[in-house]
Amino acid sequence: MMLYSLLIDILKYSVAGIGVVYVAFYMLKPYLDKSQNLQILEIKKAVSTQTLPLKLQAYERLVLFVDRINPANMLIRLNGNNLSAAELQVVILNEIRTELQHNTTQQIYVSTRAWSVIRKVKDDTVSLINNAVQGLPESATGLDLGRMLLNHLGKVEDNPYDIATNLLRQDLEDLF
Repeated sequence: MMLYSLLIDILKYSVAGIGVVYVAFYMLKPYLDKSQNLQILEIKKAVSTQTLPLKLQAYERLVLFVDRINPANMLIRLNGNNLSAAELQVVILNEIRTELQHNTTQQIYVSTRAWSVIRKVKDDTVSLINNAVQGLPESATGLDLGRMLLNHLGKVEDNPYDIATNLLRQDLEDLF
């Protein structure tokens, strides 16, 4: 009988103890959750203040990339009038490849959409140059290639380089 009474007392105290722990946990849970959320917000804020300048710089560099691979700007910068069309093609394609290599790491700081725009502009520019060279005779000069490229860009209703720059700006505005 005494053993039975002892077991009942242990059971009562155990249930009461579990009840107290249960009530205490649910009374403290909102405080603990709020504290955890504040810590997460502080971490996000710290990361944001560190990465925001990097993101802005990445968008700046990508806008510069689009400007630098624009054939109108590239032809002036490279001044390949003394080269054959094939030689100028090689120089232009190397320039585009080099520019992309210098900016590849920027994809970490920009959206997938922004990087897709960059890849598309790069690919379209390479295709434009390759197609222009194929449309010229073998004896064509770099000046002929430049004229053909500028003539083609002049016929395009919407400048793809301006569109790319505007899409990058929109993407950047979405950050804020």
